[in-house]
Amino acid sequence: MATRIQGLESLKRKLRAFPKAVESEIRKAMEQSANEIVALAKSLAPVDSGDLQMSISWTWGEAPKGAIVLGRVKSGATATGNMKITVFAGGGDAYYARMIEFGTAPHLNGGRFAGSKHPGSAAQPFFYPAYRAVRKRAKGRVTRAVNKAAKRIAAGG
Repeated sequence: MATRIQGLESLKRKLRAFPKAVESEIRKAMEQSANEIVALAKSLAPVDSGDLQMSISWTWGEAPKGAIVLGRVKSGATATGNMKITVFAGGGDAYYARMIEFGTAPHLNGGRFAGSKHPGSAAQPFFYPAYRAVRKRAKGRVTRAVNKAAKRIAAGG
């Protein structure tokens, strides 16, 4: 005699809805965290022309060519399998972002001032300090998003 499990169809329906609901909540959390990192990095970046500050951003997908990539979060285990957010700085007019973040070593110049000695420049970190300041909060935000989606699905919503 086969035993019938009460609520099995309801459970299956909830489990099918879970990935899409979780992806939606995680996207919101990731966007909020990326915006926080970008805002902090912009506030920490040295300002000359403003090109460096304006180059700090995030995108779903790949960063512009030549940009420093702070980090990528990619998940193939979501409903659509294409959740990838990238926080970046530099590229285009702010090609020097890497030199500002990490500094430069003393070196001989090439090009227009070939043979002249450059003393190097001290690092003025803005990018990674912003990430380190926000990463714990960002991780917690994503964890809460998963839990929120799970509770909403379990409650039937």
